[in-house]
Amino acid sequence: MGPVLAGALQLLALMGALALAYIPLGTYMAKVYSTDRHWRVEKWIYKGIGADPDTEMRWPAYLRGVLAFSTVGVLFLYLLQRLQGVLPGSLGFKAIDPDQAFNTAVSFVTNTNWQSYYGEQAMGHVVQTAGLAVQNFVSAAVGIAVAVALVRGFARSRTGELGNFWADMVRGVIRILLPGAFIAAIVLVACGVIQNFSGIHEVGQFMGGSQQWNGGAVASQEAIKEFGTNGGGYFNANSAHPFENPTPFTDLFEIFLLLVIPFALTRTFGIMVGSVRQGYAILATMASIWVGFTALMMWTEFAHHGPALQIAGGAMEGKETRFGVGASSIFAVATTLTSTGAVNSFHSSFTGLGGGVTMLGMMLGEIAPGGTGSGLYGMLIMAVIAVFIAGLMVGRTPEYLGKKIGTREIKLAACYILITPALVLVFTAAAMALPTPGNSMTNSGAHGFSEILYAYTSAANNNGSAFAGLNADTQWFNTTLGLAMVLGRFLPMVFVLALAGSLAEQRPVPETAGTLRTEKPLFTGLLVGAILIITGLTYFPALALGPLAEGLAS
Repeated sequence: MGPVLAGALQLLALMGALALAYIPLGTYMAKVYSTDRHWRVEKWIYKGIGADPDTEMRWPAYLRGVLAFSTVGVLFLYLLQRLQGVLPGSLGFKAIDPDQAFNTAVSFVTNTNWQSYYGEQAMGHVVQTAGLAVQNFVSAAVGIAVAVALVRGFARSRTGELGNFWADMVRGVIRILLPGAFIAAIVLVACGVIQNFSGIHEVGQFMGGSQQWNGGAVASQEAIKEFGTNGGGYFNANSAHPFENPTPFTDLFEIFLLLVIPFALTRTFGIMVGSVRQGYAILATMASIWVGFTALMMWTEFAHHGPALQIAGGAMEGKETRFGVGASSIFAVATTLTSTGAVNSFHSSFTGLGGGVTMLGMMLGEIAPGGTGSGLYGMLIMAVIAVFIAGLMVGRTPEYLGKKIGTREIKLAACYILITPALVLVFTAAAMALPTPGNSMTNSGAHGFSEILYAYTSAANNNGSAFAGLNADTQWFNTTLGLAMVLGRFLPMVFVLALAGSLAEQRPVPETAGTLRTEKPLFTGLLVGAILIITGLTYFPALALGPLAEGLAS
C-alpha cells in the first residue's frame, strides 16, 4: 500500500468514526445543558463554592463568573509552580522562574497550553496532575459554557438571562469531560501509553553516558489533553513521544478525541435552537474547511521535489516514521484548526507551504471545528457576519435564527473578529522591530519570520503548538505570549457574551419569503467564502513575508 493511499484511508476511517459519534454525543450534550436536575456530586460542589446553580445570570454576571474563576485558576497554578521545590512528588525539580510560571499559568487556564519548557525536566507529579491536568478539564468546560450561553441567546427571547455559569461549567466537567477522558485513558493505557508515578530512572548506555526518563500519569493527561482540545504534553516531544503516542492506532484515536466534541457541538446547537438543520449547516461549513485543508496539506507534503523526497515518499523531515506523511498531515491540520496545539511532528520541518497551512488554520480563528466551545461560538460569530454581508447585497435587514442583526450586534461581532489579528500582528511587528527578541530565532529570512509569526498566532488564538526552532523561554516571549493568550481568550468572550445578551433580549422575527435560509447549502458556501476572504485580507501580507515566500522559493 502506498503512503498516499494509506493517508487517504486513515482520513476516511477518521471521518467514519466522527460520523458515528456525532448524533449520540451531540444529543447527550444538549440534554446536559438543558436539564434542570442536578447530580448529587454537583450539589456538593455548588455547596463547597457557595454557588446557587438555579439562579439565572445576565451576560455581565455570567462574564464575571468566567473571569473570577479563571483569575483564581491563574493564581493557584502560578503559586503551585513557584512552590514546586518544597512540594512532595517534585522529583527534585526546583521552583519555576516567575516569568515562566506566569506564562504557563495563563497558558493552561486559557486552554492554550503553550509550553516554553521541557515537561519531563521541569514539572513534578503534583504540578502536572493537581495543576496542569485540572486546568485541562476546567478550561475546556469554560469554553463550552460560553458557547452554550451564546446558543441560549439565539434560542431565548425577551429575556437577558443566559443560564448559570457555575452550573454550566460543573456539568461540563462532571457529565462530559470526566467520563470521556476516563474511557479514553483506559484505551490509551491498553495501547501502550504509560500511567504511573515513578521517579527519574536511567535507561541504558548511550555513547558512554546514560539517558534519564521519568514516568507520570501520562495516559490520563493525554486523554483530556486531546478530548478538551488542550494540547500541552507531558513530554517535550508531545504526541510525537512514544510514551504519549506509541502506535498508528493511538495516533488516529487521539485525532478523533480532539475533533469529536467540537464537531458534535454543532448538533447540540441545532437541538437547542430547535432546528437540527441549522446545526448541519454549521457542521458542513466546518467539515468543508477541515477536509479542504487536510487535502491541501497532504498535497504539499507528498509533493516530490527532488530525489530525497521521492525516496522517502514525501517530506519526512521532522515526522515520525511510525506515522508517516499522511497521518502527520492529518494531525497537523486537526490540531491547528482546533485549539489543541498537540503535535505528532514538528511544523517547522514541514514544507514552506505546509507550514503556511498550519498557520492559516489558526488564523481562521480555529473554527473548523475549533476548540471545545470556542470553535462553535467563533463560527456563530462568522455566521452573523455572513448574514450581514448577505443583507447588504439584497438591501434587507439581516436576520439569523429569527433574530435581527442590528447595529449593536454587528459592532460586537466586528470587535470579536478584530481582536485576535490585532494581537498577532502588533506583537509580531514589535518582536521583529526590537533587537533582543530576534536573537531567539534559529533561522533567518522567511523561515525565521515564520517562527515569530507562528508563535503569536498560536498564543493569541489559544492554540499552543509551536513552530519549533524558536527559543521562547525568555522574559520577552514568556511575558508577551502570556499577554497574547490572556487577551486572546477573554476579550473575545466579552463580545460573545454581550452579543448573547443582546440576542436574548430580542423578540423573534417571523420568517418571510425574503428571509435568508441559513440551513441551505447556499448559506454554507457564503459562510465558507466569508471566512476565507476575511482571513485572507487580514493576514495575507504577513503570510507573504513568511511561509508563502519560503514555499515559492523552494
